[in-house]
Amino acid sequence: MALVVVAALCFAFSNGFHDTFDVISTAVSTGAAPPQVAIAMAALLNFAGAFISVAVAATVAGDIVEASAITPTVVLAGLIGAIAWNLATWRLGLPSSSSHALLGGLLGATLVAAGTGAVLGHGVLTKVLVPGLLAPLAAFLLGLALIVLIYRLVGHRRPGPVSRAFRGAQVLSGGLLALGHGANDAQKTMGVVMLALVAKGSLAGGADPPLWVMLGAAAAVALGTYCGGLRMLRGGGSRIIKMDTAQGFSAQGAGAVAILVSTFLGYPISSTHAISGGVLGAGAAKRFSVVRWGIAGNIVTAWLLTLPAAAAVGALAYGVARLFGSGA
Repeated sequence: MALVVVAALCFAFSNGFHDTFDVISTAVSTGAAPPQVAIAMAALLNFAGAFISVAVAATVAGDIVEASAITPTVVLAGLIGAIAWNLATWRLGLPSSSSHALLGGLLGATLVAAGTGAVLGHGVLTKVLVPGLLAPLAAFLLGLALIVLIYRLVGHRRPGPVSRAFRGAQVLSGGLLALGHGANDAQKTMGVVMLALVAKGSLAGGADPPLWVMLGAAAAVALGTYCGGLRMLRGGGSRIIKMDTAQGFSAQGAGAVAILVSTFLGYPISSTHAISGGVLGAGAAKRFSVVRWGIAGNIVTAWLLTLPAAAAVGALAYGVARLFGSGA
């Protein structure tokens, strides 16, 4: 069981590390916040966000796989699959969702361990696959609508005062984005630890996550966010996307709304994809041709590839663990 907890915390750290750029890049690129301030704020709000809801944790623990068919070894194998896929895609520079990697790893290990009957197909479809597609689309449309409305309201005003006003507003929308990221992503780690605790008999099915699980997941995601931000600074942040402050506010606000609504509904979505959808929508308002639509293609490719690839690694990890008689 200790191995499961350690692996879960390692995954949460890699999740925060993986997603730092997506959370802070817009605010940094527009000058709304200095990089060090944006990193620290994102880390703190990632930590705080983990405590605003437990709906996503409940979904992961009870609506994706049949808890009675799960063992700690299955959970550990799923986590290994998720971490391995995260590290591989990070190393290769491929767009990937940590959330989809985790769920894919868990599903793959479950299929090998207990068969298709242990996978709750309706929950996977309605709470993972469909929201995973709709959340970035909703963020895109909201980001587009927001920036069109803002340009109509303030387009005739002097750029200087408008830019300063939205720079301040961007601090607020960026804070909500970081809060939402912490809420949705930390709860996925809570959910898999809860699965292992239920399997071990240490937690009743349907119970809320223990405080130590919440604290551990929140701290790991926050620490990963902070360390990922420092690494981005040392690397020069060359991937930062340039937007004006009104676009930055719209992109962050749209991503935050999509993530927070999904969180309270219990949908474990990809925060990266939701944020990217908001950025694409805000960017499309000026001229569709200036938007790098390859990003949208990358999102779809990652969505299609990550779940099965992580599932394969999770299945392999479980097979190896069973072969060597692991009792994790």
